[in-house]
Amino acid sequence: MRERLDRKKRNKIWNNYHEAVLAMVIILLIAGLFNVFSSTFVMAERDCGTPYYYLKRHIISMVVGAVACSIAARVDYHKWRAWITPVSGLIIIALVFILGFGVSVNGSKRWILVAGLSVQPAEFAKMCSIMLAGYYISFRNNFGKEINIFNRQYGIILLMALLVHFEPDMGTACIIIGIPAIMLVVGGLKWHKLKWLLLLGAVAVVGMCYMQPYRIERIMVAYDPWSYMQDKGYQTCRSLMSIGSGGLFGMGIGQGLSKYDYLPEAHTDFAFAVFSQEMGFFVVVGILLVYLAFCWYTAQIARYARDMYGQLLGVGILLLIGGQAVANLFMVSGMFPVVGVPLPFISYGGTSLITSMFAVGILINISRQTHKQREQALIARALRQTPQTERPPLRLVKNNTEG
Repeated sequence: MRERLDRKKRNKIWNNYHEAVLAMVIILLIAGLFNVFSSTFVMAERDCGTPYYYLKRHIISMVVGAVACSIAARVDYHKWRAWITPVSGLIIIALVFILGFGVSVNGSKRWILVAGLSVQPAEFAKMCSIMLAGYYISFRNNFGKEINIFNRQYGIILLMALLVHFEPDMGTACIIIGIPAIMLVVGGLKWHKLKWLLLLGAVAVVGMCYMQPYRIERIMVAYDPWSYMQDKGYQTCRSLMSIGSGGLFGMGIGQGLSKYDYLPEAHTDFAFAVFSQEMGFFVVVGILLVYLAFCWYTAQIARYARDMYGQLLGVGILLLIGGQAVANLFMVSGMFPVVGVPLPFISYGGTSLITSMFAVGILINISRQTHKQREQALIARALRQTPQTERPPLRLVKNNTEG
C-alpha cells in the first residue's frame, strides 16, 4: 500500500505543491542575485568604494530570509495567531517613530537603522495585516457569525495603513489595507456590506489623490508618458527604452547601460527594466512563467488547505507576492502609474525580501499539513479497499508475564 503511494509520487514532477513553490522561489532568488549585482556595481564602486557593497547586503538579507522561511515552515501556522496582536503593536510603534525620526530618502521617511542596516517596518505591516485579517474572518466563520467591515482587527490594519500613507507611501498603504479588504470578499462578506466596502474604498482613493495632487499627475503620465518625457514621464520612458533595447537575447549580464545613471531606481522599483535589457525577451518570458507557476501552485495550496485560516493566509500571500509582481511589471512597462512597489525576490530591498521569504515559509507549512492529512486519508481509504487476506499481518507483542 505504501509502495503504491510512492509510485504515484514518482510519476509526478513534484511530490507536493510546496516543493514546486520552493523551486520557483529559488529560481527567482538566483535571478535576483545576478540582477542586484549587475544593477548596482557601478553605483556601489562610485559611492562606496567597492562594487560588492549592495551585493553583500543583499546576500545578508537572503540568509536572514532563509532562516525566517525555515522557521515559518516548521512552526504550525496556527501558533502565529498568539503573536499577531503584540507584533502589530510593535509595528505601529515603529511606524510612529519613523514619522518623527526615520531616515529620509527622496523626501520620504520609510526606514530606521538597526545594527547598521536599513529596516522598513511597512513591509512587515503587509504580512501582519494578512494574518490579522485571516484570524478575524476564520474566527467569525468558525462560530457561524457574520463578517463585519468595522472590527478591532481591521481598525489596527487601517491605522498601520494610515501611518504608512503619511510617510508618504501610497502604494504600500494600499497593499496593507487592500489585501485584507479582498480577503473579506473571499471570506464571504455579504453583498449589502460589500457595497459599503466598495464605496469606502473609492472615497479613500479619491481622498489620497486629493491630499497629494502629484498622484493625479502620475496617472496622466501612465496614460501618455512620451508627452512628459523630459519631466514627469522621464523614468517611465527610460524604462521602456531599456526594455526595448534588450531585444530577443539581451546585451548580456553586466553589459546593460541602464545602470550608468540612465534609469533612476534601477536596482529597486525598476529592477526588471535592467533585467530585460541584459537578459532579453526569451529569458524574460521564462521569468514571467516562473511567477505564473508560483501563483498557480500557491493558489492550489490555498484551495486545499485543511481549514479556513490556512485558505485565507494562502489567498493573502498569493495577493501579496503575485499582486506586487503584477503591479511592478505593469509599472515598469508603463501600463500603471509609478507607485514604488518592488518586484518580489528580484528587486533590491532587504526587508521586502525577508518578508516575502517568511510568507513562503508559511505557505510551505500550510501545504505540509494539508499533504500529511491527505496522505493519512489515502492510507485509510486504501486499507478499507484492500481485502483482508492482502493486508500486512499485525505484529503481536509477546507477553512475558506468567499467570
